[in-house]
Amino acid sequence: MSAFVLNVIGHDADPELFASLGLGRAHMLSPGHAFDLPLAARDAAPVLAEARVLAEGLKLDINLVATARRKKKLLIADMDSTIINVECLDELADMAGLKPRIAAITERAMRGELEFEAALRERVGMLKGLALSALERTYAERVQLNPGAKSLLATMRRHGAHTMLVSGGFGYFTSRVAEAAGFHVERGNTLLDDGTALTGEVGHPILGREAKLQALEEATANLKLDYAETLAVGDGANDLAMIQRAGMGVAYHAKPLVAAAAGASIDHNDLTALLYLQGYTDAEIVKT
Repeated sequence: MSAFVLNVIGHDADPELFASLGLGRAHMLSPGHAFDLPLAARDAAPVLAEARVLAEGLKLDINLVATARRKKKLLIADMDSTIINVECLDELADMAGLKPRIAAITERAMRGELEFEAALRERVGMLKGLALSALERTYAERVQLNPGAKSLLATMRRHGAHTMLVSGGFGYFTSRVAEAAGFHVERGNTLLDDGTALTGEVGHPILGREAKLQALEEATANLKLDYAETLAVGDGANDLAMIQRAGMGVAYHAKPLVAAAAGASIDHNDLTALLYLQGYTDAEIVKT
């Protein structure tokens, strides 16, 4: 078995596109959609760059993946804009008529331009007085699982993986999203309220970049795993520490800072791409 594979995912993905690389026979994971090409360790980085040049202009996700311990035993995932389609705080802001103002701060924080904890406190403070019914409306009307989320969770769980949803967002949403998607456990921040409305404060300690990393480290130790057996996925700067620590760190439709630093990047496909990255075939994927 080769030390690495060139993993290619996308509509009408065709191994013939990369024939000039001379990598040998493709292993099909999903006909017309995903495949692996074998690579020796010494060839890896230059071949990846050349493959991406060959695929320029096509909506293909191309990554180098180590073949050792490829199917991971721990998945730790961000929630907002990763497992679900929105940033919940921005949608709460919309209920308060403050979305443009708050979303601009969210964007800067996710790009790594602002310190996460301070930006979170600032945004939550602007929501003081928002009725608690806005949380229920936001979840019911705005929050949807991203395509492939249920298949990702169901497949990894069927193959014995432990799954964690760890979010800088709020427990009201993480608890519901975790149940809907199929995570074993979830963690999120706490929005404080007076029984009828938000107080504009968030519970402490705030779950941010370092807390996400800590969640990965604790779970890896408790499950007696090697980091090579872990997968972390997210899109924002507060996900970067866990993405860089995990054996497979994936930037999912991510901010440029995160995409540049992650070991793998998915820009064009849905969450089932995380299964193909691990070498799952269509026959092994749980369809939901």
